[in-house]
Amino acid sequence: MIMKRFMLFGLAVLVAGCAHMEGMLGGDQPGQDSMASGIKQALELSSVRASDALSQPGAYANNPALRIGMPEQASPIVNTLRQFGMGRYVDRVESLMNQGAEQAAAEAKDLFVSAVRNMTVTDALGIVRGDDTAATRYFRDQTENSLRQRYQPVIRSNLQQVGFYDEYRTMLDVYNTLPIRNRPNLDLEDYVLNQSLDGLFTRVAEEEALIRNDPLGRGSALIGRIFQGN
Repeated sequence: MIMKRFMLFGLAVLVAGCAHMEGMLGGDQPGQDSMASGIKQALELSSVRASDALSQPGAYANNPALRIGMPEQASPIVNTLRQFGMGRYVDRVESLMNQGAEQAAAEAKDLFVSAVRNMTVTDALGIVRGDDTAATRYFRDQTENSLRQRYQPVIRSNLQQVGFYDEYRTMLDVYNTLPIRNRPNLDLEDYVLNQSLDGLFTRVAEEEALIRNDPLGRGSALIGRIFQGN
């Protein structure tokens, strides 16, 4: 009888130990690797969706919050051309700036995905409990410089393809025939680059917020476990 009780006690201890070990290895709470995987999935989804959405025709031009207009320092050119009934040149240049940004957005997807997949576990864990744009903010802080270097030739190439430079030169040629002094020297290529990236990260932040608010519906079961549990 004593031996039987001892065996039962030992079996109970063994079962309890296994249950404790299962909880340590996973259980209902995601471990660090799962949490990192979840946040990386969320960020990859938000960046891919943002890139896909902004690469559609009119995505920049038809969105008042993202539309790329002529910069403030170009007001003398814009106002003068419109005053002389030549606003069509301004409108055409603005249209091509937005087209260039839309075409470049499609090619940004691979750059974002690569950056997300290279994120460390420590970085990902620090984002999980952040605010609605914590992942996007980290993403921009860590990748904007390299993205800018790789994004610039994409912007330049697409602006060339849509005929931006010819139209911009035509607009300036028309402007230069007018009796105006102190003409501004504009670098619209760099301006379009900045506006394109701002728009892209704005859309990434919107997608991230949607995933955080509805992780299961907008993401996956794993993402749901991560964000619903925090």
